[in-house]
Amino acid sequence: MSETLVLTTTSEGGPLVPAAAAAPRLPAVPWRDPQTVSETQLAAYIGMLERACSEHPESSDLRTCLGMAYAMNFEAYKSMDALEAAMELDPQSFWARMKNAELHYRLRALPRAEEETLKALDLARHGTEFGLARLQLREIRRLMREGTQRPAWTKSLTAPAIALLVLMAAVTLAMVWR
Repeated sequence: MSETLVLTTTSEGGPLVPAAAAAPRLPAVPWRDPQTVSETQLAAYIGMLERACSEHPESSDLRTCLGMAYAMNFEAYKSMDALEAAMELDPQSFWARMKNAELHYRLRALPRAEEETLKALDLARHGTEFGLARLQLREIRRLMREGTQRPAWTKSLTAPAIALLVLMAAVTLAMVWR
């Protein structure tokens, strides 16, 4: 990551916040289960992250968090842009690379997801990161083997369209001549 962030809990046992004052503060995660987040909470969180990114444009970590929040809000293009910006700011960031790979995996762009996950695997520094990257890579390869990726439209649809038109014309003529 671009800067070292040490996370501590507040004295009341509240959410995790960065301990280092010099580093940009990552907003506390307002939920544990992404399925239970309301749209207003998510919009507020995205707004907070956007402000933090404008205040600290050099922070790869903030851009990674923003990309993840956009992905939760089903804004794939904004998420891609934020994650790509994070990877440009810090090419050695495991999390930016891993979340970009995960986004492509979820969009079923499996070859690109595999490529990004392999790059993240090269950037992994400890067992947890290795494990996450290997697990994602295994799932991507399983999906590619089983053929669940998006179909490539390489065949022309001209012949089926003409056959459909002929069939519709024949049915219309048959009904008119009765």
